[in-house]
Amino acid sequence: MRRLIFITAALLLTLLPARAGVLAPGRECVSLGGRWHYIVDPMDTGIYKYHMTLQKPSKRFFADRHFYEDKTRLVEYDFDKAPLIDVPGDWNTQSERLYYYEGSVWYRRTVDFKPEAGKRWFLYFGAVNYKCMVGINNTILGTHKGGFTPFWFEVTDVLKEGSNSLVVWVNNTRGQSEVPTLNYDWWNYGGITRDVKLVSVPEVFIKDYKISFDGSGIDITVSLDGGSAPVTVEIPELGLRKVIRGGHARFCKVKPELWCPENPKLYDIVLSCGEDRITDRVGFRTVRVEGDKILLNGKPVFLKGVALHDESIGVNPGRCRSEQDARALLEAAKDLGCNFLRLAHYPHSEEMVRLAEEMGFMLWEELPCYWNIDWSSEETYANAETQLLEMMERDYNRAAIIIWSVANETPRNPERLSFLGRLIAKVREKDSGRLVSAALEKKLVDPRHAVVEDELAELTDIVSFNQYEGWYDGTPADCDSLSWQIPVGKPIIVSEFGGGALYGNHGSDSELFTEEYLALLYRKNLEMLSRLPGLCGICPWCLKDFRSPKRPLTGIQDDFNRKGLIDEQGRRKQAFGVVRDYYLSR
Repeated sequence: MRRLIFITAALLLTLLPARAGVLAPGRECVSLGGRWHYIVDPMDTGIYKYHMTLQKPSKRFFADRHFYEDKTRLVEYDFDKAPLIDVPGDWNTQSERLYYYEGSVWYRRTVDFKPEAGKRWFLYFGAVNYKCMVGINNTILGTHKGGFTPFWFEVTDVLKEGSNSLVVWVNNTRGQSEVPTLNYDWWNYGGITRDVKLVSVPEVFIKDYKISFDGSGIDITVSLDGGSAPVTVEIPELGLRKVIRGGHARFCKVKPELWCPENPKLYDIVLSCGEDRITDRVGFRTVRVEGDKILLNGKPVFLKGVALHDESIGVNPGRCRSEQDARALLEAAKDLGCNFLRLAHYPHSEEMVRLAEEMGFMLWEELPCYWNIDWSSEETYANAETQLLEMMERDYNRAAIIIWSVANETPRNPERLSFLGRLIAKVREKDSGRLVSAALEKKLVDPRHAVVEDELAELTDIVSFNQYEGWYDGTPADCDSLSWQIPVGKPIIVSEFGGGALYGNHGSDSELFTEEYLALLYRKNLEMLSRLPGLCGICPWCLKDFRSPKRPLTGIQDDFNRKGLIDEQGRRKQAFGVVRDYYLSR
């Protein structure tokens, strides 16, 4: 029998965070996904003593009953009698009583382990929303904050031969100083939402590698953990092989077949260091801005996009849990005629990014600095920067990603400009081979004149903005005469536009939430946007209806934002065909 022992708030504040970034991909690992026991803890009884008095911090977290006197055990918290839940997965769509729940949940499963000489072991989490604390065999490993990026702990000295007790405290409570903050227009899915893996490596191993291509050569930078040693890099199809002795190597005068949407070419790459060996698949391409054009591999490209949330298609969709969930979304986008995806409004799963790369989608990946977060807080900035770096470290080698976005629809003020300016500078410091943007907003000076005016556009490579003419502003017919004032000299991407409709709700094209209204709105918007000088891409909002507690309209929304071109079951609205026909004509 396994029971929970309280820990203290003071301990929570003193724990070491998880190691940022990722273990390099391409190794064999054991998935710990499956059925986990869980206990809902709305009062955080497992965190605080019953009278809420802070106790002296302890390094012990969870315990078998024989480790403690009976008076310190929480007999109510018996994992063996607790219900089961799927990991990965959100708790909201797996239990009716947790549908709206925001708070703490304890997860537990046992891990069978057999040690091997000369091996180190790491516990890897794809994502946990939003805060978590992890313990094995009554020892706390550390904490992590941020609901969409990976983290890991070394467990070599914690695992024992035989059965091991792994417990994770998860809390998805929103907060003013968090990223995202209190108010946002998507569902706050709680839980261990992406896979958990046990990874084994040699004592000295390749922790990470970064690969870049500048048009004339390939650069590879490798970092090790546990010591120093030469690393051999091979790209067999290109006949390339080199031993790296100082952490960096360059292959000059290389002319690989370039990755692009029409031909998403990927090459096998092998890195080896002693007993450690990594295999991966990578693409080579260049992306840059020249005047008001986006150049992919030196040629102008038009981004035929759509935005989407990391939410699966099905009768009861929640967070995507598998490669199959991601593939269903990507196939719908492919049928729409897209070559570009905006992964909104936070980092999506690694499976989504890798599949999109294989299928030929260019990607915009985004940080959840959404609406009005606490711009004056250094703690909030540090949180945002950590999430940014974890996102970039995970996906740096993905050729599909052409744009890093630092924010969406944020208010203009000096604190916000400084905050996001620092993030943009950090992106440029870490990655000079991609574009930087943020989704700005348009405003109406009068009913017939729209402007995009934002100091942030001076810091980005692209002028990207959201606009909802015909939905939140005016009518679809107003698109015919609306004039625009947009900063010139940079490429323009309309990062959101559209409106809502309930699938199967038919009527007049002047009636809100009918398929006919949405189809007319898209026809008028596409005609209007095509006239914008410097337009390099559009991104309808959005691919699929998604859950949002801000959308309660009974009989129409029912907790879904209905702006999808398909509904939550994958059924296509009339507007889907309008956008597809437009993309086929480009």
